[in-house]
Amino acid sequence: MTSDLSTRVARLNDVLCSVNALQWDARVMMPRGGAETRGHQLATLKGIAREMILDPAMEAAAEAALGTGEDASARAVLDARRWHAALPPELLRRQAEQSALAGAVWAEARASGDFALFKPYLQTMLDLARQVAQASGFGAHPYDAMVHAFEPGETAASLTALFDRLRAAQKPVLDSALGKPKPRTEFLYRDYPVAQQQAFCRALVAELGYDFAHGRLDTAVHPFEISMTRGDVRITSRWRPDYLPMSIFGSIHETGHALYEMGVDPSFTRSAMTTDMIGLYAVGGTSFGMHESQSRLLENHVGRAPEFWQRHFGTLRDHFPEQLSDVSAEEFVATVNRVEPGLIRVEADELSYDFHIMLRVRLEMALMEGSLDPADLPDAWNAAMREDLGVEVPHDGLGCLQDVHWSSGYIGSFPTYTIGNITAAQIMEHYRNHRPEIAAGLGRGETGPLREALKADVWRHGRSRSRAEILDGLGLTASDPAAYIGYLRRKFT
Repeated sequence: MTSDLSTRVARLNDVLCSVNALQWDARVMMPRGGAETRGHQLATLKGIAREMILDPAMEAAAEAALGTGEDASARAVLDARRWHAALPPELLRRQAEQSALAGAVWAEARASGDFALFKPYLQTMLDLARQVAQASGFGAHPYDAMVHAFEPGETAASLTALFDRLRAAQKPVLDSALGKPKPRTEFLYRDYPVAQQQAFCRALVAELGYDFAHGRLDTAVHPFEISMTRGDVRITSRWRPDYLPMSIFGSIHETGHALYEMGVDPSFTRSAMTTDMIGLYAVGGTSFGMHESQSRLLENHVGRAPEFWQRHFGTLRDHFPEQLSDVSAEEFVATVNRVEPGLIRVEADELSYDFHIMLRVRLEMALMEGSLDPADLPDAWNAAMREDLGVEVPHDGLGCLQDVHWSSGYIGSFPTYTIGNITAAQIMEHYRNHRPEIAAGLGRGETGPLREALKADVWRHGRSRSRAEILDGLGLTASDPAAYIGYLRRKFT
């Protein structure tokens, strides 16, 4: 018999899945002129979701379920009620409306490289984020509340300590890698028709386990994955006709996210275990960092491995026989694993990627605490890129305007990318030491054994276990970078 709590949470999940569907449409299909109206629609639906959480009947249903088989769901509901009760409904409405407007302006500003166009919208999103942090009363730093929404357990202090340790370990590895001979790269920039890229990527992600009966692969300015329950999990990529790796590794990355959502236990569908009631987001992954671990694991530990391309390079060359006629699998692998610091985070090599993240986190913290004025962001960004990676930023479209996150209100989400890298390395080291059948499968370029292990150890749990609890089940400690540092040293030095 369905309980009152499960019925109410199922309806809440339905509303949030509708939010996801509208957000997917806004980023894939919607005409630019629809942004203002879409903002109102999203604000209305999120307001309804919040009202459902704060309904006294929801509280009564959760209280009645405590100590029963629904205890985890009840605690999730009560925690969310405490969070939302502290936030004025007008604040939530303004955030939803402004994010839609800011997103449209961000896309225009990014295309033109005009930060001045986006600056007032960034200021508004920051003001709203500070109001959320203050109203929530969470943490010692205004950044703490932002991070909590994406990665519970992390704070400005914990991230600063983690990133200081990681940066100190990675900088010598980066310097060493930059001193090595460079592989040839010119073949990556030949003419690669978009339709052929799309055909190859569709075939590749299907072999990796992505189920097109329950998903789509579309085009977006900024690739993403989004779930409307495990039965409808959509991914996007972007296609540059003059640069091949972007579409391939972007598609593999988003497939990692999608497999996580598709692998959640079916019994959790339309439940608290697939509903982020604080972020008002329908999602099965337990945190953004855990989610990112699955995409980075597939992209880097699998998708950049020599064994993977021994299996798949022939198919890639079949799609591009002229462009790759003079290229071997070994050359392709060497090139897609090269260390070459650049401007764009989503195109960054595996080793310099975290420097992009650490840069953004430093700037986010400074913006949130008020020590950095938004007007000074471009100069601060450009100086950090120069110091960290030795790269000169020619214009803001390739600098501080390149990511969608700040326009979407996702302030505090950037740390989760590096947390994902750390977590992916921890899981893969564990499998390398304890699951020889996984290494044997990957040695043949096959991912079936790995998918079965991840489904059992990570995916099926949905939001019923935290990142720390999932890792503890494998005998691992959350946010311990030792395995990741060792992996980078082995691979790049």
